[in-house]
Amino acid sequence: MNFDFGAWLASTSTRRQWMRRALVTGGSALGLSACGSGGGGANEAVSAESTGGASTPTGGTTSGSTGGTTTGGTATARVFTHPGLLHTEADFTRMRTQLAAGREPWVSGLRALTSSSRAQLGRDPQPVVTAIRGGDGENFRAMVEDVQRAYQLALRWKVTNDPAYADQAVRYVNAWVSTMTTLTGNGDRFLAAGIYGYQWANAAEILRTYSGWSATDRAACQQWLLTHFYPLQSSFLKDHNGTNITNQWANWDLVCLVGMLAVGVFADRADVYQEALDYFHRGRGNGASRHMVYARHPGHMGQWQESGRDQGHATLSLGMAGYLCEMAWNQGDDLYGEDDNRLLAGAEYVAKSNLKDAAGAFYTLPFYLYINRQGTFTAVSDGGRPNGRPCWEPIYNHYVKRKGLAAPWVSALAAQLRPEGNTWLGDDLSFGTLTFSRDADVTRVPPAGLQAIVRGGAVQLSWWGSADAAAHAVMRAPAGSSTYTELTRVNAGGLPTWTDNAVSQGRWQYQVRALDGAGTVLSTSATSTVDLGAPLLLSLPLDDGQGMTARDVGGRQRNGTLVGGASWGDGRKAGTKALALDGASGHLALPTGVLAGVGDVTIAGWVWWNGVNKGNARVFDFGSTDITYLTLLVSNDTMRVSVTNTSYFGEQTVSTGPLAKGRWVHLAMTLKDRTCTLHVDGTVAASITTMDLAPYQLGDTTQNWLGRAQYGQDPYFNGRLQDFRIYGGALSTAQVQALAQG
Repeated sequence: MNFDFGAWLASTSTRRQWMRRALVTGGSALGLSACGSGGGGANEAVSAESTGGASTPTGGTTSGSTGGTTTGGTATARVFTHPGLLHTEADFTRMRTQLAAGREPWVSGLRALTSSSRAQLGRDPQPVVTAIRGGDGENFRAMVEDVQRAYQLALRWKVTNDPAYADQAVRYVNAWVSTMTTLTGNGDRFLAAGIYGYQWANAAEILRTYSGWSATDRAACQQWLLTHFYPLQSSFLKDHNGTNITNQWANWDLVCLVGMLAVGVFADRADVYQEALDYFHRGRGNGASRHMVYARHPGHMGQWQESGRDQGHATLSLGMAGYLCEMAWNQGDDLYGEDDNRLLAGAEYVAKSNLKDAAGAFYTLPFYLYINRQGTFTAVSDGGRPNGRPCWEPIYNHYVKRKGLAAPWVSALAAQLRPEGNTWLGDDLSFGTLTFSRDADVTRVPPAGLQAIVRGGAVQLSWWGSADAAAHAVMRAPAGSSTYTELTRVNAGGLPTWTDNAVSQGRWQYQVRALDGAGTVLSTSATSTVDLGAPLLLSLPLDDGQGMTARDVGGRQRNGTLVGGASWGDGRKAGTKALALDGASGHLALPTGVLAGVGDVTIAGWVWWNGVNKGNARVFDFGSTDITYLTLLVSNDTMRVSVTNTSYFGEQTVSTGPLAKGRWVHLAMTLKDRTCTLHVDGTVAASITTMDLAPYQLGDTTQNWLGRAQYGQDPYFNGRLQDFRIYGGALSTAQVQALAQG
């Protein structure tokens, strides 16, 4: 491609129109799209020798570079492996070895690199003093071109050992470090800080082993990234440019996370690195692990946060999540495996969204109604479909080659796009066929992640298949038995799920067995046990009468703790006690994960409301933040049960009239599949059939409260509670009536 850089800079309106169109319709036959390419110091230390590339995370535990300090205090010391961002020294050795042997796909991957116009010698850097992305004077394409060239040249040096390419890459890095003093623009400046921050850091991380790049220049580059890129990344993740947090799509968070983590490693700043990890684990925004996948459908198909928007942005955020996980893996942190391979769940969903069936039609995927600050989304978007973003190789090679898990849709799309080559848009570094391809590290890996969830009174099974299995057999046995019955077989490439509708009440255990082509068992999953008898998961009489502990008599020792203005008051019957909440600070705190793994559910208890609070007071609120929760709340106008993974914008709600004041009322909510029913004094008060999110979709909730809201501004409950229960199944109306008469 002949790129007229001057014409590009002179044609801002044309550039923006093209970018907008690329995001919606795709920038090529396979729809290469960019985020928003219009929308949408350092401490010197000894380097550790990289040993990356094994089937367990490496780095972070051997002697080597250690973290520095931050304004908030001294960072926890940790050791960084160098090179240790997207590529380790072991990775480069593997590339050179396979190329020397003339093996595919490495040869095709190198051919893609050497044919790229950006991987050639002879072009001078074009740094600018003020780099602008978004708004008047936009000129960020200068940085796109030069950082892509720096990376490709550094990579070419590393696999060919020709120092001319390293020298040229160093020229690009040093030119920008010594020239650019401001990174700015409209809101898109945060995208620039994230995308180009991770790319500069990766180019520099490769070059840090080059003797022709001085320690002084390397330190200057570290400080440059910490001064101009990291502050924007951190600022965005803290306040999201002053907007409502659900206004920002996953890609905005993820580009900042991937940039921050990359800068942290290259600059040897443990605090910066840890800031990225902490947000990914526990952040409120859509780039955090819990929120980048909105919900899981059967077969571990993870509905991606941007899938209803368009495929350009869905693949952008998915790709950034993959880069984040790969870099963390090379430092000893397994983000890939978080929440039972949550990234793989999202990747399989996005990949299948961009593939066609044998008849040439796009696959139809399950989709839960998704509502956020941006609007309402009801299906996978056709915008930019299919999208050919070169982001699949790290994800494919990790899960399939390193871990031995089946990923049929990721595998198919990665194969379709192989070899990855130069991309004009500049969000991705690409060339993953060369850099990430690997032979299988493991074989005969047992099926993993077997999940048995009670939905609609049946057992819904999902698992991760074994990469080298021809089929998987689903097995069932009575709990405690070793005699299994085969229920069905799912061939390789099929959706790894089965719903057992024929099982009777009781306790049952399930296994999945990997089979070869002859039906011989290769390996067997761990066992997953389920109880179809609506087991009592939590039983708090709330009649203790003294102390700060509310005992759980259900056998699971999930005791509650009285907090703030919580005390003991009069119970329903003479001489008994109840939990008394003062409406100011009093609440009961329950352990983490009280609803983990729960599908069908009943939550019930006796409630006395004094009726003096203003606003929405919670009888119970199980969540982790104000983004994710299941709650029953009361106000002067209404009483409702709501569940959400997108804050109040996305609440799925069943509601009825206000709770009676000044008397004991028995309340119960039941959820059976998608039918949620609210019972008042044993009588059905309201019901809906469209509640998608069962409790297990909320994860291991960490803030499980009686009497307190996830929203800090909402009032505490003022009244008393007694006999609070959670069942792992939906009780019948007659069973709820029996509770109300107790």
